Amino acid sequence: MKIAIYPGSFDPVTNGHVDIIERAAKLADKLVVAVIRNPEKKPRFPLEQRVGMLADSLKKHKNVVVESFDGLLVDFARKNKANIIVRGLRAVSDFDYEFQMALTNRKMAPEIETLFFMTDYKYSYLSSSFVKQIAHLGGDVGELVPKAVAERLKRR
Repeated sequence: MKIAIYPGSFDPVTNGHVDIIERAAKLADKLVVAVIRNPEKKPRFPLEQRVGMLADSLKKHKNVVVESFDGLLVDFARKNKANIIVRGLRAVSDFDYEFQMALTNRKMAPEIETLFFMTDYKYSYLSSSFVKQIAHLGGDVGELVPKAVAERLKRR
């Protein structure tokens, strides 16, 4: 069974994230979207809300589950019997960081492969940080994020 993990802070989830999730879900029997509790970041949305927004946005995908975790990704992957880590790349600037992370994960867990997905060109500019800034300034984010997320950002 191919079990993949797609980790991230998803603060908030964007249509770019959803695109990667939908494509990765086609290659795995089960895809765990793993929302990390990162103590180094100060998220706009609490962990439970990020998990909820993802679950709302992904409920049509039967082989996708959303969970939260803290600690090492490879430990979470092993706990879920995952053999693939999915990572998205928007630009060349993402590659250096992601490459180092993939090599580090391989050193700690050689049985787990990292699979990189290039973002669809229509999402190459998109980031959660930009979405938060646009929403904060009263802009329309309806085409950038799933409907459930746009509604929550509007309420904030």
